[in-house]
Amino acid sequence: MRFVAAYLLATLGGNPSPTKDDVRAILGSVGAEVEEGKLDALFKEVEGKDLAELLAAGREKFAFAPSGGAGAAMGASPAAAGDAAEEKKEKAEEKKEEDEEEEDLDMFSLFD
Repeated sequence: MRFVAAYLLATLGGNPSPTKDDVRAILGSVGAEVEEGKLDALFKEVEGKDLAELLAAGREKFAFAPSGGAGAAMGASPAAAGDAAEEKKEKAEEKKEEDEEEEDLDMFSLFD
């Protein structure tokens, strides 16, 4: 993934056709180790292809991929989602009250 990220950073930086050396320089700037086999595989896959087309093809693949958390939230009924939101709100209020009490106790201990 870091090789793809470095490649994309090079293109975002204005280099329409990054080289292996460009990717190595980006990874080296953050102290990341460069595995030549993976770097070669990346360049073999992107060779002669347009980046916009590669990104579009990737989006199509992810459109059908299941997502972990979203599926559970989508399957929940609106009432259950509302109950969960209310419970979360109550917990946040309790936490806020506890934090305020702790602040009060801390303030008094300063003067003892």
